[in-house]
Amino acid sequence: MGLDRVCPVNQARMGNPERRVKNPNPNCPNSASSFTSTCHTISPVTVKPKMSRVSAAGAKGKKKGATFTIDCGKPVEDKIMDIASLEKFLQERIKVGGKAGALGDSVTVTREKSKIMVTSENNFSKRYLKYLTKKYLKKHNVRDWLRVIASNKDRNVYELRYFNIAENEGEEED
Repeated sequence: MGLDRVCPVNQARMGNPERRVKNPNPNCPNSASSFTSTCHTISPVTVKPKMSRVSAAGAKGKKKGATFTIDCGKPVEDKIMDIASLEKFLQERIKVGGKAGALGDSVTVTREKSKIMVTSENNFSKRYLKYLTKKYLKKHNVRDWLRVIASNKDRNVYELRYFNIAENEGEEED
């Protein structure tokens, strides 16, 4: 059976009346005598196989578990902020599964002297922790004096530092 031979009746049904059949379908019993055959031969359509996305997603890999530290040493020494209130704020505001405060066993927030440790068993964004820390500073009106910086030594440590106002004032006097 030829793949490009289709009865004229089927050509009209397929919406392509301009295409003419040179050799009628030899398998059609009526094709030798007339072009009004009732044969329903349709040329096959080539289907490309779909590429699976599973292999592409599996190649990236996901981070499992993370431990982040917020070092609040200088502001706590100067008694500008209370570290217990930051710990409570983080426990109330960290979202797990779209719900704030429902940490469960997947995320733990602990305090050690002037440091807060946030440990997660699942994926946890470092940027989200920085966002929440900034939000806390803004809420307690100390955002104008303190900033959140990633430590140069270890990238899993955030540090609360003062803005260098003394250097800026010295430059303005010149």
